[in-house]
Parts: sequence; structure tokens; C-alpha cells
Amino acid sequence: MRLYTRTGDSGQTSVKGGRVRKDDIRVETYGTIDELNSFVGQAAAVALREQKLAGLVAELLEIQQELFDCGSDLAFADPAGKEYKLDGEPAVRLEGWIDAHIAAAPEVTRFILPGGSEVSALLHVCRTVCRRAERLIVTLAGETEINHDVLVYMNRLSDYFFAVARSANAALDVPDVEYVRSAEVFRKKSK
Repeated sequence: MRLYTRTGDSGQTSVKGGRVRKDDIRVETYGTIDELNSFVGQAAAVALREQKLAGLVAELLEIQQELFDCGSDLAFADPAGKEYKLDGEPAVRLEGWIDAHIAAAPEVTRFILPGGSEVSALLHVCRTVCRRAERLIVTLAGETEINHDVLVYMNRLSDYFFAVARSANAALDVPDVEYVRSAEVFRKKSK
């Protein structure tokens, strides 16, 4: 197989159902999801070093598969009548994972600085790239029909990355660092 095709030398690329400029919002959107997927892979590779994070690695590998589904669903030049790969189930599953990771970390009332352990820092990078991808999806949805389940999933996924970054620090006995000028922005759990 030859990797290079030369078909993109004029600044266009193929999408499902046609060709578009490489700076098209659709390409920018699924390209950002691809970037996120690479950071998720890096976070999983770092987490592999820690026995305590074996469950996290399995979750991240599942998320990588779903990110490919998201990119595929957004690659349709004309999404009308297409069968999408992603449905609402993965977002619901993420909610369960989020709840479990929140329960595994100390309560937080203020903003925290991204970081702590290496894996937590990488998960915060994932969170911010995920938020950027979500913003691009909203822009794309303003221009054309998309699979709405992708938007819901990405919204849930950024919350997941915040929760799991904190639980990874907790599992590794690395405290989160609060933003010192933060007001109390998160409500305390009522008992």
C-alpha cells in the first residue's frame, strides 16, 4: 500500500459523498477529534505504567474507538439518510463512569489547576481539546445536519476527562492543586 496519493496536493480532501477544502469546518471538526484521540492514546500509554490505573486504560481504549465513530459520523458531506455509528448509549455509559470517578476523588469546591500526576495532566489536555472539538461541532451543526448524538457524547466526554483526571490523582495519592484565587464554585454534597 502506498500512503501518499497526491490527491490532496491542491488543498482538497475526500469526505463521504464528495470533496471539500482541507480547511472546511467539517474537516477541522473531525481533525480535532483525531487530535483528541491521539492525546487519549498518550494518556492511556502513560496510565499503563501504573497498576492502579488498569481500569482507566480499558475506559480510554473504548473511548478511542468511539472517537473514531464520532469522526466517521461527522465526515458525511450530506448526512441525510446515512446510518450513523454512534447512538446515545455511550453518553449514558460515560455518565456512570463520571459518577464513579467523582466518588473516587476528594470533594472539590474550587477550580483546580490542570496537573498533578503526569496522567492527570494529560487527561486535562484531553478535556481542553475535547471542549474545542465540541465548539467546532456546534459550528458545524449550525451549517448542516449532523448526528446530534456526537455532540451529546463530546459534551459528556469533556466532563469525564475532568472527573477521571481527579480520580487518577487520587488513585496515585497526588493531591489536586486548587486555583488560589478561585471562589467556591462547586456546591458541596448535601448529606
